[in-house]
Amino acid sequence: MIQVFQASSRHHADFGWLKSSLSFSFADYYDPKTTNFGPMRVLNDDLVLAHRGFGMHPHQNMEIVSIVLDGQLEHKDSTGHTAVTKFGGVQRMTAGTGIVHSEMNPGEDTVNFLQLWFDPEEQGLEPSYQTTEYDPLLMRNNLLPIVSKNSNPNVSYIHQDLTIYFSDLEIGKSLNFEQPEGRRIFIFIVEGSIQLDKTHLLKKRDTARITNMSLLQLTAIEHTRFLLIDLP
Repeated sequence: MIQVFQASSRHHADFGWLKSSLSFSFADYYDPKTTNFGPMRVLNDDLVLAHRGFGMHPHQNMEIVSIVLDGQLEHKDSTGHTAVTKFGGVQRMTAGTGIVHSEMNPGEDTVNFLQLWFDPEEQGLEPSYQTTEYDPLLMRNNLLPIVSKNSNPNVSYIHQDLTIYFSDLEIGKSLNFEQPEGRRIFIFIVEGSIQLDKTHLLKKRDTARITNMSLLQLTAIEHTRFLLIDLP
């Protein structure tokens, strides 16, 4: 089954320095239909003005992934880690038993990044942080893993049985994605538009939640950049 959520259905919050579009219930926003998709709990599409951001704040028992689409994102945390990430980079934080961190825009231009939260496979993990870099050229007409439980030097490790793929699909090109029965697929369109199985059209910032499909075909209607997340 393919369930499409159009970009216009997202909850939008505007705090001046922060504009956020929420695909799931988050903070003061609650919709019982969008509390989770398997272990996936949050997808926030954030725009943060120059030299602004989220000051030090705590988290527990959550896997938090930040993917920068444009600009720069600076991370600092209570374990002593500091990093600045731009497009081509991923930040992964295991909150575990408790961690305090900040996310700031150190640059002169607005930063656009996606923040994704997932339930970990187990509670009470030791807090940790990792930043990785991938080659955007490897996204071209390919599903490039950037976060996975099956990690390598260019893939962030996550404490959950999932993989986040990033793709840059040229107009008219198609990709097939196969997975075992009983798993889920989540898709987020960053730019462009794709057709799923020749039946569902997804446009910029649309999402899809897919269940009970072991084979999915994705065809680019125009040059399209998107995330595909394989979930339990």
